[in-house]
Amino acid sequence: MIEEFAKDYFDLLVGEYAGINLTRINDFDEFYNKQILDSIEPIQQSKIFFDEIKAKGAFIDVGFGGGFPLLPLAKILPEIQFFGIETRNKKVKVVSEIANKLGLNNIKFLHSRIENVLIDRSAVCSLKAVGKVNDFLEKFNSDQDISVYFYKGPNFYELEGDQLKVAKRNWSVKEEREIIIPGTDKRYLIGFEPKNVPCGTKRIKQLVKVSDIT
Repeated sequence: MIEEFAKDYFDLLVGEYAGINLTRINDFDEFYNKQILDSIEPIQQSKIFFDEIKAKGAFIDVGFGGGFPLLPLAKILPEIQFFGIETRNKKVKVVSEIANKLGLNNIKFLHSRIENVLIDRSAVCSLKAVGKVNDFLEKFNSDQDISVYFYKGPNFYELEGDQLKVAKRNWSVKEEREIIIPGTDKRYLIGFEPKNVPCGTKRIKQLVKVSDIT
């Protein structure tokens, strides 16, 4: 199932949407390892991550870019409600079109910054190759039970050790796991939950509610 989905996805990226620059990869096998497996292996290698997504029933991908891990996860977890939040409106439009072409009907999209969003439902949030840990944790606003997972590269602890220390003042670490992907550098999955709920700004009325995303 996932192989056929990956082929259809790849054909769209290098065909109809080739000019949008959603991926620099032109070889399908490389695409499958570095984009598809890289999107789905974290839930297969981390029981904590997978179980929490299933329990909360909602997944928010912040800064999904070309649709990763958003679309592959939505494909293999059709019972979960997915939300994609992205600052670049062109990518919101195009990835939304691609999702429709791939038959995915469990994703809602929003053109916004995460600091302008109120997460008003229980959800798992994910950031892949987006910003530094504490800098982004400070942007989250929620009055519900949430967790935030970062998917980081091999030099994470060297580059963001200080950020991690600061983050632990207001957030508890739920998961720290090395993720192995064939043919790629090792990755780290780091999951946090806020020590206090609600968390974030008090400008609640000025924020876009996740429950209002259509």
